[in-house]
Amino acid sequence: MHRTPAEWTSGRRILPRPAPGFAAAFVIAACGVAPESADDGATPRASDAPYDLVIVGGTVVDGTGADRFAADVGIRDGRVAEVARGGGLSGQGAGEIDASGLIVSPGFVDHHNHVQNQVHRRPLAENFIRQGITTILPSLHSGDQPYPLRDYIADLEVAPNIGFFAGHSWTREQVMGLEDRAPTPEELEEMRDLVRETMEDGALGLATGLLYVPANYAETEEVIELAKVAAEFGGIYYTHMRDEARGLLPAVREAIRIGAEGGLPVHINHFKAMGVDSWGKTIESLALVDSARAEGIDVKVDLYPYTAGSTGSGVLFPQWVLAGGIDSFRVRVTDPETRGRVQREIEEWMRRDWTGGDLSRIQFRTLRAFPEYNGKRMSDLAADRGLPNDDATGVQLAIELQLAGGFSAIYHFMDEADVIRIMRHPHAMFETDGDPVGYGLGFPHPRSYGTFPRILGRYVREMGVLTLEEAIRKMTSMSTDQIGQSERGRIAPGMWADITIFDADRIIDRADYVDPHRYSVGIHHVIVNGVPVILDGSVTGAKPGQVLKGPARHLTETRGG
Repeated sequence: MHRTPAEWTSGRRILPRPAPGFAAAFVIAACGVAPESADDGATPRASDAPYDLVIVGGTVVDGTGADRFAADVGIRDGRVAEVARGGGLSGQGAGEIDASGLIVSPGFVDHHNHVQNQVHRRPLAENFIRQGITTILPSLHSGDQPYPLRDYIADLEVAPNIGFFAGHSWTREQVMGLEDRAPTPEELEEMRDLVRETMEDGALGLATGLLYVPANYAETEEVIELAKVAAEFGGIYYTHMRDEARGLLPAVREAIRIGAEGGLPVHINHFKAMGVDSWGKTIESLALVDSARAEGIDVKVDLYPYTAGSTGSGVLFPQWVLAGGIDSFRVRVTDPETRGRVQREIEEWMRRDWTGGDLSRIQFRTLRAFPEYNGKRMSDLAADRGLPNDDATGVQLAIELQLAGGFSAIYHFMDEADVIRIMRHPHAMFETDGDPVGYGLGFPHPRSYGTFPRILGRYVREMGVLTLEEAIRKMTSMSTDQIGQSERGRIAPGMWADITIFDADRIIDRADYVDPHRYSVGIHHVIVNGVPVILDGSVTGAKPGQVLKGPARHLTETRGG
């Protein structure tokens, strides 16, 4: 292995390219990982090398959508310093990565995930960076926003870059609790102040989760007023829409209206058509996006490449049934005066949007009352109790399990034709909607491990839905431009060196609905701000990620490893 030169005593240092079989020696010394000595004859690059790191022999897909080309890439001070078409940079870096036979692309941007307050607990975000992701955007659709944001990010050290939003759900709950009513003028002003404070702290925009309590109690006008505050700071409107099933089209119209009247761009997360009755509606929903864009309203969408989603059990119930919390829910489902109406509405709600009459479409992830069923289907629980696989059983089990603490589940409710149609849309990007999972812990949706390799393997290489260049553009420059980070997302001089190096012939997801804890294959190296976080498929432990701030805070903060 390689020795660390005595003169490299501070700053961000990268050891030279290891000889074959010694990839682990290529580490970030600033992380406190010292390489072992060995008599392999290797010597470090000169300390006055023109580049901190060079990537040689690779094929560059630069993120713009242009055709790929052979080039070496030189990195200095965290940024791309040179792109040498035809090569010529070998030996000119303090460290060197041999990318022969591999694609060198900008790092991928994950537009929606559930990292939120867990980033301190899992700062390496391993299941994300192993997908080639170099920027993560926690959703803040639900009520778990870090506050105050300025304090939360002050000492944040993470492997990927990260950006935050002002969360509507959290804001509403701080002011109004879980009450199902409109805010008073005083309460609305208090909510405005909270959004304003978070935007001043560097949030990228306003995020809503209008499907969930308490945000689904808000009228459109309330959201517009808060969107106007985000717009004052040049923010964007990110939304999990109010409905993605039978109310899909009105929900898209609402999102567009919020952007138009709020005065800010719209980004619709995990665009889909869920429930058998809604399959094919993406033709109409995407037409609404196109019409809005033709009118000058900036609307874009993202998606994950799966036909199943994942969320909590609360979505199985009409919002009025859940109003006031679990005690009120218990009264409604047991009171003879309301029980019949509750059961009828739940049955209709589940059948149209979630199960289509087949309980196998609900796959438990975390079932608190019966953890032995995690990974199994609701139809399995019904069968073990001698109950039929029908809507009435679904209502019975849903109520029972909600009263026992609820559950999260994978819901198999989409059609791949809709997924492909959205993916091909010129203004569609990608997200994982994943969780920061510990390997082997729990039963996550496979998207937490496989989203981006699945796009590049299944939908690009195997199915030809997108060209490699177009898929990379969606994952990179289109995505960084969307959040106002124009110095990222491209491999060009002056750009931040967020880079993913992968084998286009091998990359594929391996996680599935039976065995979700499986890392993808084909990702060789991942670099964030010039520092490798993945080398030869191994995690380095470096935490060079930056907090990406919105227009209110033009400067980003570099967090060293």
